[in-house]
Amino acid sequence: MNTPPDTSSPRGAAQLRRRPKAAPPSDATRADDDDAAFSAPDPGPDEDAVQVKSEKKTFGRTPDGTVFVVPTTHDMVSQLLDPRQPKNLSDLAVLAILALHILAACVLPAGWKRPVFALAFLFWRAAYNIGIGALLHVQSRHGRLITWARRWRLFDDPAGAGGNPRPWLYRLLKRELEAKVPEDYAFDEAPIEYNTWLVFRRFVDLILMCDFVSYCLFAAVCGHTPRGEGLLMGAARWALGLALVGFNLWVKLDAHRVVKDFAWYWGDFFYLIDQDLTFDGVFEMAPHPMYSIGYAGYYGISMMAASYEVLFISILAHLAQFAFLVAVENPHIEKTYNPPPPRQRATSRGRAADPQHHHHHHQLLHHAGEQQQQLAAAADDDGSPERPPASPPFPPLAPEAPPAAVHDMVGLGNMDLFRVPDCAVVLLPLYVATLTLVTPSTPLWQAVSVAHALVWRVWYHLGLGLILDRQSKTKMWTRHFLKFGESAGEAWRQWKGMHHVTMIMCNASFMAACWKMYSPPEDWSYGLVLLEHVVGASLVALQLWTAFSVYGSLGEFGWFCGDFFFDHEAKLTYTSIYRFLNNPERIFGTAGVWGAALITWSRPIFIMAIVTQILSLYYLSFIERPHMQKIYGRSLRGEAGLTKFLKRSLPPPVKGWQESMDRVLDDTTHFVEDFIESARPKFASGVKTIVRDTSALFNMAPARLTITRIAPDLTGLDPKLYTLSVTGTAAVHSPARDRATGKESMTGRFPKAVKTMVYEYGAPLKVRWRAPANHSKRDWIGLYMVTDNRSRESTEVPSLGRAR
Repeated sequence: MNTPPDTSSPRGAAQLRRRPKAAPPSDATRADDDDAAFSAPDPGPDEDAVQVKSEKKTFGRTPDGTVFVVPTTHDMVSQLLDPRQPKNLSDLAVLAILALHILAACVLPAGWKRPVFALAFLFWRAAYNIGIGALLHVQSRHGRLITWARRWRLFDDPAGAGGNPRPWLYRLLKRELEAKVPEDYAFDEAPIEYNTWLVFRRFVDLILMCDFVSYCLFAAVCGHTPRGEGLLMGAARWALGLALVGFNLWVKLDAHRVVKDFAWYWGDFFYLIDQDLTFDGVFEMAPHPMYSIGYAGYYGISMMAASYEVLFISILAHLAQFAFLVAVENPHIEKTYNPPPPRQRATSRGRAADPQHHHHHHQLLHHAGEQQQQLAAAADDDGSPERPPASPPFPPLAPEAPPAAVHDMVGLGNMDLFRVPDCAVVLLPLYVATLTLVTPSTPLWQAVSVAHALVWRVWYHLGLGLILDRQSKTKMWTRHFLKFGESAGEAWRQWKGMHHVTMIMCNASFMAACWKMYSPPEDWSYGLVLLEHVVGASLVALQLWTAFSVYGSLGEFGWFCGDFFFDHEAKLTYTSIYRFLNNPERIFGTAGVWGAALITWSRPIFIMAIVTQILSLYYLSFIERPHMQKIYGRSLRGEAGLTKFLKRSLPPPVKGWQESMDRVLDDTTHFVEDFIESARPKFASGVKTIVRDTSALFNMAPARLTITRIAPDLTGLDPKLYTLSVTGTAAVHSPARDRATGKESMTGRFPKAVKTMVYEYGAPLKVRWRAPANHSKRDWIGLYMVTDNRSRESTEVPSLGRAR
């Protein structure tokens, strides 16, 4: 900071400054400038800065570089309903409009109340999501609200040089805003961005308060007691509804405590403050808590009203809020707080691309990703022409980084019918859909559909899971392609195709089974039929949102378990949904299956949901988690944001009980591990005793215990008819005699019946063999390690077509 704000001016009016936009220093002078900056500080600004810092003021910064002290403001409920807060004309107007809503609920005829308040709520919700959303969108993209304020000269002093064509509006705005912000604020000297934001806040207060009041009035006019409801059911319904409303209130209050009025009223669309994005309190619990779990009160009110009309309008409002989040807030957050990195400039001798792709497959977030690739080889010092780097003679088993993701596979936008997997994911589901629609819904075809879906489900979790397990331990999949001259990149592409086709068919076959097992209800108002469909559809939507969030966090590499195929330095970052959960698929990954079971209300679909849950837990616990521990080790996070938040929120007695249980479990685990460690030597010695006794029994009665196992094509052939001899230059020294020390046992000190042939290294060997006339044409002679076969007469190692 060049100069501190002037704290001597009255009411902080002069607490503005403008940062000069100087050109960046050149490389030749940058070091000198830095030395001067650190060696010759200005003592005056430092003292003023310390003074301002001691006052704990919040500094704001406008897009043109103006820095100012952000005054303290209060929330809209306190401003409107707290008698201790100063009131002005806009507050009275908002209260009058709210009173008109309440008056209408009292005087309108009973038949008019529901449609009138439904339309009123939809109007204010549209004003919120569409009206405010459009204003914020144009402000974020083009600064349009600031432009309009300058064009209309809303904040220009009529006594100034340019004057003001509407002095009455200037005086009204000045009186209104200075009454609402009595400290650290002067209307004439505040930046135009801050004044515009204060005016924008008044419209937001009106819309939000009317939106909430009209919704509550609509719920009140629709509320009733269901026919035949018992006392216990009614008490449970009201208790759960009040709990959801209380939870909603706590979420809103805690969110306002964290973000203050600045973020509550979208202040970063107008100016920024000197602090980063905050993830504390309720923001550790769920993504966008004010829009996700912050709407739990809507469903609590719907439950207390016992009205499907209120429930459906609540769902509509919630979906509109998510649309507002996706279309308005998320793009602005990405542009403001996550700007794209600057593009690297290409050098004269070549370019290098170094994209980072982070991944954590199905549990964490991203790895360190794409390998830095040199796109052009530098010329030699003597002026030799550029040559591409020589490729290695053999492809590596596990390259350090995956190939560049230039042709993704997931999503309709990446569909390419020139690829075999993409054709398969179009044709195979089309076959399944056709077969499902043309066949009758008889018990036979229902059983066939369920069995077909179950086979794909087992193959998806167990089949692909076992392949990944072998790939993690032995690189089985990659070795198979390397054996036939392919590369590790080709193995990766083939795996992606198989995984993609299997996942699509798993979901398509399950949808076909649900279609066969579903029968539309004859009476939607009977029992809980409608509620089952609503909850089931919500669970399906929850799983879809989880899948989109996971794919957006992991990318194509993590979606297809890329860290099973490529060994490289792993770097873990926790963003998006992984900020709150270590493994979201463990919790929400099968929500859609249970939702389909609720919608169909079919026993086979419920059984399939249970099987899916068990297979998913098996895959996550026994295939994915061991690999993650092997790859990442201690860099794995122990507790997610939600877990930490819940533990901090526990009352002291419960927290102490939980710590005691953790201590007991740890002690029990250590006891079992110590017991196994102490029992292992005794068990090993017992096994050795059994083996020794069994070997002695074999030596005592070999004829009774001899089991001969020969191949079918060797039946009738006597191994004694086969002979083989090797001649060559014998070694001068005997290795057995050279290694003998005299401390060996009796059997190890004297030569055995089987002589070890030792020849001079590099000398030629002559092999002579004899076989019976009727021997097989597939016989061969091979050189094997002694321990490769249990018999010295025949081998158990296949030739794999290498026999000559």
